[in-house]
Amino acid sequence: MRMTVLASGSKGNSTVIASARTRVLVDAGLSCRELLRRMAQAQEDPAALDAILITHEHQDHVAGLATLARRLRIPVFFTEGTHRAWVRMVTPRATMTYAQWLDHIQQEKAARAALAAQGVPQARAASLGTVGGMGTVPAPPQSLDPIAGPRAEATASGAEAASAEDEEGSPGAAPKPDPAYLPAVEYFHSGANFSIGDLSITPFTIPHDAADPCGFVFESRSDSIRMAIATDLGYMPPNVKSALKRVDVLLLESNHDLEMLKDGPYPWAVKQRVLSRVGHLSNHATAEFLARDYDGGATYIVLGHLSEANNAPELALLSAEQALAGRMTLLGNRILLAQQAAPLAPICL
Repeated sequence: MRMTVLASGSKGNSTVIASARTRVLVDAGLSCRELLRRMAQAQEDPAALDAILITHEHQDHVAGLATLARRLRIPVFFTEGTHRAWVRMVTPRATMTYAQWLDHIQQEKAARAALAAQGVPQARAASLGTVGGMGTVPAPPQSLDPIAGPRAEATASGAEAASAEDEEGSPGAAPKPDPAYLPAVEYFHSGANFSIGDLSITPFTIPHDAADPCGFVFESRSDSIRMAIATDLGYMPPNVKSALKRVDVLLLESNHDLEMLKDGPYPWAVKQRVLSRVGHLSNHATAEFLARDYDGGATYIVLGHLSEANNAPELALLSAEQALAGRMTLLGNRILLAQQAAPLAPICL
């Protein structure tokens, strides 16, 4: 079984998990081109990917999702809440400036006045009060939620979008492809185990300010090796501590140094978000978990999602090493640092 962290940090996150027969990508937080370049660097074949799994809809986890999934023609696995949030995020919305709104209202008033001058009763004028034949619209219409049904409906609408995409550029083909189109969408639920090939996958809920964020535990059924990903969480609740037991490789967030964050360049509101219980784990919080609740089962601990502005790799590494140093049974654990700029060497067990 193999874990290859292609990127980890505030600018983009993506990890390949592979077993003997199955290969999945967890998050696609870089552009499609960059993801393919990173996979080539790490000697991971994109054509061998079986699926993409998404932890949550924030941009640093989904930036290249649609383009990559369409290019590779592979399914994407979300929770339903995350999928809905992602679709809303990528679907263009009609907007109207204040000046346009005022102009629209003035045109409506003029149209009603003209009807009144022709002797049309006020109630009738209100019902007919139109501009260019359109009904009165005092504000821009709200966008409808484009997801109304299960995967079959999403796939059907996707097929139409694909057809439009294929025909784009041909005579008379005006419509642009649906930006939310994916070749196939599969839903999973946190806490409910599911399988892709010979990988058994257990998603677990994490505390973060997204629609329905989760982490994952992956287990190869052929050799019982377990790998876990737990980043983007504000604290370590009991369900996460339980999920991270008996894993052989653990990718764990160590986002910021508390003092660097407090003295750093972020606005106060952003600092409060990062420090909140739906923000990110500090070096101190990660070390506290390793010292008190970690069971010591992992051969490798990978520290990920380090902030470039509010952390230093040396501080994150020192904090984790000191936490493990107090427990002699954990001295065999190896601590690695995932990077933002380059893929980590594949971890193979």
